[in-house]
Amino acid sequence: MDEALVGAAVALHERLQDAAPQTEAARRVPAELATEFAAAGFFRMLVPDVLGGLEVHPRTFVRVLEALGRGDGAAGWIAMTGSTTGLLSAYLPTSGAKALFTDPARIYAGVFAPMGRAIPAPGGFRLSGRWPFTSGVENSHLRMGGALVMEGDAPRLLPSGEPEIRSLFVTESSVVDTWKTSGLRGTGSHDMVVEDVFVPAEHTCCVLVDAPQHDGRLYRFPLFGLLAAGIAAVGLGIARNALDAFEELAALKKRGRRSLAESELTQVSLARATGDWRAARSLLDSALDAAWDAPEVDLDARASIRLAATHAAHASARVVDTVYHLGGGGSIYEQSRLQRCFRDVHTMTQHIMVSEPTLTTIGRVLMDLPVRASQL
Repeated sequence: MDEALVGAAVALHERLQDAAPQTEAARRVPAELATEFAAAGFFRMLVPDVLGGLEVHPRTFVRVLEALGRGDGAAGWIAMTGSTTGLLSAYLPTSGAKALFTDPARIYAGVFAPMGRAIPAPGGFRLSGRWPFTSGVENSHLRMGGALVMEGDAPRLLPSGEPEIRSLFVTESSVVDTWKTSGLRGTGSHDMVVEDVFVPAEHTCCVLVDAPQHDGRLYRFPLFGLLAAGIAAVGLGIARNALDAFEELAALKKRGRRSLAESELTQVSLARATGDWRAARSLLDSALDAAWDAPEVDLDARASIRLAATHAAHASARVVDTVYHLGGGGSIYEQSRLQRCFRDVHTMTQHIMVSEPTLTTIGRVLMDLPVRASQL
């Protein structure tokens, strides 16, 4: 694990925590902070080292995101979405990857979901579409949108019979202000719009069928597994922030003559919540380590990563719920970090990569029923 990179994220903890109310009010991470994230390498954690990226161990990836999320869930989230967008650099043709990903100051944003239409054109595609949930888009220089490749009025099909979904990188796009939400407000996850922009073929990839262009162990990992692990890591950071906030509150708040910390109910509930948090974190670490050390990331390993990530995401929400309710009326005020953690963590669990339906596919693997590996 890259201790220096994790240490850089930990060092930002108090600053992020102090800035969180302003970040939420502005509905975006400050541009200067996003620039610092780029300089620290947080957006380039999953970019191949031959492109000047960091190509980190997955445990470094999740530990950095957890540390940032402990300071502010929104800050951790934009680092997660930016770095996972950067992961696609490993799938691009070499010429396109070098053109787009060698500048260390670039900030990335993107949405994999195929909300766009890519029309084949000489040398590439003409892209149009609108992508909601484009986290950190206002600070980004390079943006990616997923699209269906069209032939006439119908999607072009792969040899498997499935529609061709392509990820396309652009520098020409606009933003529509839509991000008015209950939680993770500071992520600025507005809609990105592209209108008939030409995208060279070397600036696109089809990750469901294209093999990575690099041999590093990181690129044996399933893209969706890394994305799910990153989301869970931010959730773990939010939950740790809530535990910290409650421990501070419990030492000060009085119920009768005793502090909240002296209540046996508080002690038992906090111990259980902390145990749940540690267990979820350890399970995620274990799944990532096992896949990293294995000669091949097989279906069982993929399912283990997704199970650990989904479990960690929902365990994080349960931990936050516990301390939010223990905090009583004090939890609901704007000055309480607990209310922001509560809103942020329950927004995080809505992401499709860690939502409850992911357990259906994992359960099929556990019972040796057929599944599509691309779903993991």
